[in-house]
Amino acid sequence: MSTAEESSGGLLALARAGDQDALGEVLEGYRQYLRLLAGSRVGKELRARFDPSDLVQETLLEAHRDFPQFQGENRAELAGWLRQILLRNLADQCKHHQSQKRDVGREQPLDLLVKKTPESLAAPLSTPSAQALKTEQAGALMTALTRLPPDYREVLTLRHLQGETFEVIAARMGRTPGAVRMLWMRALEQLGGSLGNADEAT
Repeated sequence: MSTAEESSGGLLALARAGDQDALGEVLEGYRQYLRLLAGSRVGKELRARFDPSDLVQETLLEAHRDFPQFQGENRAELAGWLRQILLRNLADQCKHHQSQKRDVGREQPLDLLVKKTPESLAAPLSTPSAQALKTEQAGALMTALTRLPPDYREVLTLRHLQGETFEVIAARMGRTPGAVRMLWMRALEQLGGSLGNADEAT
C-alpha cells in the first residue's frame, strides 16, 4: 500500500470516528472523480439547464450530511456510495426538467437527457459478476483519468465524455485543432499505460 493510500485510509478512519475536518478532506478528494462521472452522464440538453459542477457540489453536501449512514469500510466502497448519491440527484434533475416541459409535443424521455455510457447500455439481464466487472472497470478508468496531467484530462473529458469535436475543443483550450489532436493522442497513450500498469498491479 502506498503512503498516499495509507494517509487516505487514516483520514477515512478519522472521519468515521466523527472528525469533521477529516471528513471534509476525504470527500474533497472525490470531487474530480464525481465531476468526471457527472460529465459522462449529463447530456447536452440537461447541461444547458444546469452545471454538472452544481450536481457534484450537491452530492458532496449530501454525503457530508448523511455520512453516518455510510456502512462501507474502504475508499472503493465510499466511491460507490458517492456514485449512488450523484446518480440519484441526476435522476431528480431529469424529473424536474421534464416537469418544466409538460407539453407532450416537446417533452423528451429521460434517455435523451442522460448520456448513454457503456455501463448504462449493459444488458439488463447481465449477471451480477458481469455488472461488478463493469463497475470495477469504470472505476479504474475514472481513477486513471484523475491521475493524468490537467490538459490531458481536459482533452479526454471534452472528447470522450462530452462528445465535442476537435475544433470545439481547440477553441475551449486556446489551441489549434492540430495541436489538440496531438495532445489527445499523447493523452490516450498515457491513459492506456496507466490502465495497463493498474492491471499488472492487480
